[in-house]
Amino acid sequence: MISRGFSIKRYKEIIMVFSKHGFGLLMDQLGIFKYLKLKREISDTDAKFNNIGLSAGERLRLSLEELGPAFIKLGQILSTRPDIFPSDVIEELKKLQDSVPPFSFSEVRAVIENEFEDELENIYKEFEEKPVAAASISQVHCGRLNTGKLVAVKVQRPGIEKIINLDLNILKDLAYFVDHHTQYGKLYDCSGMVFEFENIIKNELDFRKEAENAEIFKQNFSRDEGIKVPEVKWIYTTRSVLTMEYIEGIRVDDCSALDIAGIDRKMLARKIAASICNQILRDGFFHADPHPGNIQITSDGTLVFLDLGMVGHLNENRKRMITDFFIGVTSRDSRMVVKSIIDLDTMEKHSDIKKFEKDVDRIIEKYLTLPLDKMKIGDLFHETFNIAFSNHIKIPREFALIAKTLGSLQCLVERLDPDLNALVVAKPIAKKLIYQSFSTERFRHDMKKDIRNYRDLFKAFPITMLDFLRKMETDNFVLQHELKDIMNIQRCFNKGINRMAFSIVLLAVSIIIAGIIIGSGLSASSGEEMYLLSVGVLKIGLIIAVIIILGLIISVMRANRL
Repeated sequence: MISRGFSIKRYKEIIMVFSKHGFGLLMDQLGIFKYLKLKREISDTDAKFNNIGLSAGERLRLSLEELGPAFIKLGQILSTRPDIFPSDVIEELKKLQDSVPPFSFSEVRAVIENEFEDELENIYKEFEEKPVAAASISQVHCGRLNTGKLVAVKVQRPGIEKIINLDLNILKDLAYFVDHHTQYGKLYDCSGMVFEFENIIKNELDFRKEAENAEIFKQNFSRDEGIKVPEVKWIYTTRSVLTMEYIEGIRVDDCSALDIAGIDRKMLARKIAASICNQILRDGFFHADPHPGNIQITSDGTLVFLDLGMVGHLNENRKRMITDFFIGVTSRDSRMVVKSIIDLDTMEKHSDIKKFEKDVDRIIEKYLTLPLDKMKIGDLFHETFNIAFSNHIKIPREFALIAKTLGSLQCLVERLDPDLNALVVAKPIAKKLIYQSFSTERFRHDMKKDIRNYRDLFKAFPITMLDFLRKMETDNFVLQHELKDIMNIQRCFNKGINRMAFSIVLLAVSIIIAGIIIGSGLSASSGEEMYLLSVGVLKIGLIIAVIIILGLIISVMRANRL
């Protein structure tokens, strides 16, 4: 952990950059200046002058770009969270580009030779000094192996890991402060988001992770014709150097080049949409950043996915729920959509589940009235996320990544074929997967999994039971059972008993008085003395009845106060 003393200069730089772009008042209200014992050196007037005419989203994007790679990557991750930021800010964060001036060839040589402990000329037969692409974390050079194979070599920027680790520690510290000292900590799990971001960016810093992703995609794409990823050259790959097959292709958004090459753009749009939907629904392993720069088409029509560092994973349960979500949307079954979201099991409390169902149902009904080819999946996800936030439901990262991926996919598809909607492609794929879930092969697979789970349960049961019995023998074992809202239940029970007792006593007194009145009437003919006696008895009975009823009323009122 880097000490506050070592990182205070970077702290000041971060705070001053945000202040310069008009966020000084917000940080002052959060108490960050006081927390870091800093003075606001830039006034709000200066900030407004420097950013005149710019929206909050634009100013946030400029701030993150100025602060460098860690904050650019953070912004790219936050662009997948429409449950936190409004749509205009999300659109600006999607524009974040981490392109920076390339680092020198001498530094490239030093990184490669340090990783392989050999001279560059002994590793690659040819190596272009000028990079074909440069980003904040790495840059890519063309090279040729001794076998004559043309390759793309991705080299990590020197010292970048140290810079990112410093910024990560600062982000952790600020997230802890926001969570524990501001009202926003009650709404957002900032520390959790930074932890999630740390895992993502550290995976991107280890190029072997990207190589492993490429191998998984290669295996998954073996079932699809005309789709591939570059082949990894593992002998020439380390943590900081990634060597992959070089594939010459056309960017999918270069429509004029596609037309010249004779590529059918409508067929290409459908092919891309089908591939992304298969990755999500069938494989549960998908490219989470399918922008035009990461997808190419070769001269023979092969679709190539590049830059495989950011991916999404779905386990079997999540995959089944996402499939149900798509089936519900495309088949206009709002109940199925609601159930699929609830089954994500991200609600902290299920007490307001009916309200949540009604909120989601209202949004789904709004979209289900539209024709399928006019339905915007990005808008649907955005409104669903807003409802989830208002119902205190934390959206899983996988679901947010899917929303980002499908939003990027829809924009890409609309460029190639304005008449195609990604949901139209997703519908038959989702239905096919639903049918396959009832196959005998799937049934056998689930049965084997359940048998293994029950086997583990039965194996663990004797040991757990033995520990339980020993605890009962050796400890003062007390079984406590607490009934929820027991005081309210007891109060209601007392009220019911009191009302019943009051009714019974009142009935008894009424019967006695009625008997006395009837007796008095019958004895009236027996003489004046008997009549006076009956009247006296009646008066005494009435007085006693009134006293009993008053006493019972007082008793009931006292019981209700408890």
